[in-house]
Amino acid sequence: MTMTIDDLNIPGTQSTPSIQTDWVAGLITMQGDSYPENTFELFGPVISWVERYLDTGDHPLTAELRLIYLNTSSIKAMMDIFDILELAHTNGRKVAVNWYYDSRNERVAELAEEFKEDCSFPFSILPCND
Repeated sequence: MTMTIDDLNIPGTQSTPSIQTDWVAGLITMQGDSYPENTFELFGPVISWVERYLDTGDHPLTAELRLIYLNTSSIKAMMDIFDILELAHTNGRKVAVNWYYDSRNERVAELAEEFKEDCSFPFSILPCND
């Protein structure tokens, strides 16, 4: 995988998800739990990356999410990201979210459904058992 200077590679911890971006592929991935001490410190660069990506060119952007638990401030940060994607979609940009969840954890699917209700862009909620 070739990473450009613009890509993020934030390793996950017990309380933060791993976050990777791939400018060339138009992909952002997040995986794990999200209850960081400082949500802005974690998600600020992610939000900036999404904004920069969508301000540059017209390539599609897909978010692949495997988030398990989100605290209130993480939910707010995800809402901010989805709002940016929604605006881009409204302006004709191709964006999508694929949120994978463990089928044994319906709570995550319910959370994803709540996010999806506010989005008009393609938003898939997909069970996985890995």
